[in-house]
Amino acid sequence: MKKNEKLQKKIFLDRKSDWGGLSKIMSFSEGYKEFMSSSKTERLAIANIIKALESSGFARIEKVKTKKPGTKFYKEIKGKSVIAGIIGKDPDMFQVIGSHVDSPRLDLKPSPLYEDAGLAMLQSHYYGGIKKYQWVNVPLALHGVIFTKSGKKVELSIGDRKGDPVFIIPDIEPHLAKPQMERKPNKIVEGEELNILFGNIPIDDDDIKEQVKLAVMKRLNEDYGLIEEDFNTAELEFVPAYEPVDVGLDRSMVGAYGQDDKVCVYTSLQAILQVKVPVHTAVAMFVDKEEIGSVGDTGAASFMLQTFAGDYLSMIGSDLRPSTLLEHSRAISADTTVAMNPNFKDVNDPQNVSYLGKGVAVEKYGGGGGKYNTNDAHAEYMSYMRGLLDKNKISWQTGELGKIDIGGGGTIAMFLSRYGMDCIDAGPPGLAMHAPIEVMSKADIYSAFRLYKVFFSD
Repeated sequence: MKKNEKLQKKIFLDRKSDWGGLSKIMSFSEGYKEFMSSSKTERLAIANIIKALESSGFARIEKVKTKKPGTKFYKEIKGKSVIAGIIGKDPDMFQVIGSHVDSPRLDLKPSPLYEDAGLAMLQSHYYGGIKKYQWVNVPLALHGVIFTKSGKKVELSIGDRKGDPVFIIPDIEPHLAKPQMERKPNKIVEGEELNILFGNIPIDDDDIKEQVKLAVMKRLNEDYGLIEEDFNTAELEFVPAYEPVDVGLDRSMVGAYGQDDKVCVYTSLQAILQVKVPVHTAVAMFVDKEEIGSVGDTGAASFMLQTFAGDYLSMIGSDLRPSTLLEHSRAISADTTVAMNPNFKDVNDPQNVSYLGKGVAVEKYGGGGGKYNTNDAHAEYMSYMRGLLDKNKISWQTGELGKIDIGGGGTIAMFLSRYGMDCIDAGPPGLAMHAPIEVMSKADIYSAFRLYKVFFSD
């Protein structure tokens, strides 16, 4: 090798694909697909997280008896969020990884059921940032809870089991779509046109005006004890009825609904399950509401972490203030970012974008335009993360979420950093984020898991 070639190799940045440990990567992705299949909503994800935590020896924080390094505990917040921890050798500092369990979907309006053209229909209200046209002609499953007038909680899950019916939003045929295709792209399918087919068989009674609607409500009443007013107290979500699948002839990628951000939920969960006695107290946050701004009492913008810190300090008998503990802690906002899409390259700066298969993406900042609505990590913390990654030989890359003034997106980093702790975004890059099926590289998923594991232990 010539002198200048050696110099170039030494000082130029060269991110290479890393498929070392192929069998581990492929094996890890199988467990990931199983989790994704059964965790399509935030309630389902939290239930699965708690099950995994308890199977690994984590106890509810109020039931913890021993308070020594290695003690495992968790706190559930209203069935929508969970914070889990392992007491470290130095209990006065947290190593926090936060991810979010919610994903874009279709919720039902408060009074959704109506009849039109001999069909029972449900009105939806989309949740989070979606391209509305992507959700028509897609098989949908119904999940959620609904309360009867007597206060009984009824759980619904229809469309994901073998043999279940599914639900569909019918698009207009291309033969009749000329007026539709003249609309602006964001108006091709309007929010008020996302109405879901729910039934077609009428009740056999000519005196009834809405025969199909009555037939559908009769079935809901017989099967679940529901009346129409119960929809007002419901939390019902429609999600794609797709199973996670391998993508590519080489099975190198995973295609699934909700990988933003359940890919980070699963990888950080598996990471903390494998930690024994960390140096500092390891904390895994699994929060709701990120896709609508992290608002609400189960979102990262609430004071749940501060309250958890207070509960933790009381549990271990420390006089430290929660604010002091959090200020001296370190955090990763575990979330996905965009990967270069070869079909739409012009929206990204090729020098500052992540690529599938080149490792976990570590981003100093997110936001949009002039770095609005984000956390911009300090150089010192970026240096810490680089050292951690390089020391453990973990493949990583960095970039931005699209070109300036084109891209942008928020994470929970700004809500973690407001406590004064260092925070940075890190997670796998993906294609088709917020679509009914998103694509991730199995190599990047495994790299994220490895980063989260060493961060918890550091």
